[in-house]
Amino acid sequence: MQRQILHVDMDEFFAAVEKLDNPSLRGKCLLVGGDPAGRGVVSTASYEARPFGCHSAMPMSTAVRLCPQAIVLPVRGDRYAEVSRQVFEVFDRYTPLVEPLSIDEAFLDVSGCLRLFGGAEQIARAIKADIRRQIGLTASVGVAPNKFLAKLASDLRKPDGLVVITPENLRATLDSLPVRKLWGVGPTGEKRLHAAGITTFGQLLGAGAAKLAEAFGDMADHYRGLAEGLDDRPVVPDSQAKSISQECTFAVDVGDIEQLRSVLLEQVEQVAHRLRRGGLKGRTVTLKLRTGDFTTVTRSATLAEPTDLTEELRVKSEELLTTWWNKHRRPLRLLGMGVHQLAAGGQLPLFDQPARQKQQHLDQTLDDITKRFGHGAVRRAGGGDR
Repeated sequence: MQRQILHVDMDEFFAAVEKLDNPSLRGKCLLVGGDPAGRGVVSTASYEARPFGCHSAMPMSTAVRLCPQAIVLPVRGDRYAEVSRQVFEVFDRYTPLVEPLSIDEAFLDVSGCLRLFGGAEQIARAIKADIRRQIGLTASVGVAPNKFLAKLASDLRKPDGLVVITPENLRATLDSLPVRKLWGVGPTGEKRLHAAGITTFGQLLGAGAAKLAEAFGDMADHYRGLAEGLDDRPVVPDSQAKSISQECTFAVDVGDIEQLRSVLLEQVEQVAHRLRRGGLKGRTVTLKLRTGDFTTVTRSATLAEPTDLTEELRVKSEELLTTWWNKHRRPLRLLGMGVHQLAAGGQLPLFDQPARQKQQHLDQTLDDITKRFGHGAVRRAGGGDR
């Protein structure tokens, strides 16, 4: 049976919540994120601020220079998490197969729910209507036979969009799209492709293997497959995952190790929290690093015993990043962190591990705060201001 996948992406989520709570902000340039006087970065730029060149993961100081009239607002993690829970409650009413990507987007596999709720497009329209009516926000939804196409579709008519990609309209939809729409291709990769005379999906498919290898390196076959619309990854809820990971593709390659460490800490916190929420522990920590020339490497380390402790995962992750950085010192366009070799979590040993027990109690306290007030309500020292 052909899968029916939805990708639901909330529109300018943090900024939209701020406008919901304070209607006087509607129509104004908003930058939600860290302090521009420090190492703060933009979490969300409102649609009004984006024409000035502002975007997420940009240093807030840069965004303020580009758009000096923007209103800078701090991240209210408790409020965004509260609204996020309401959004995911809507998802859960339509399918149990929900794979969160972040606080404001997720994949949904509705293949097994069509008889109950109608076709995939009908389900998408119902989800959009429920979110608007019950929460007061808009979402853009892509409907397609696989995850890549669904995510691509959700971005084609933002905000408040709904795009359906089928086998029948696949080539008509994809061939004229700019190559920057390929998942993982950023400004550097786009320039390299343009220099090779490749500006669209269709032109990429018509390019020779040597030209693609020059542009993408080892990732050439992967990107050709995406341009063809191929993607066989299933939607996997956390409870069924064999690994749990987070990754971030930067709009501009990042060569500041402190900024990379800040991003990594946030990824570690989210992965560790998801492990504990799922009652899981992992033994292998893996970093995924992609440089501007599309070279992708992984660095892994296996712990002495499985863990769900944030501090143990942070220490090992930072060791991997620091070791790689000291040797290569190359800006990254993507950084990801994951935990593998998962197993159902058990109790910590009762004796001779007071430090681990202390960390477990700390994690439980922070989890309780997160559950009550939302992600971002409290941060560990050393994470920077993001």
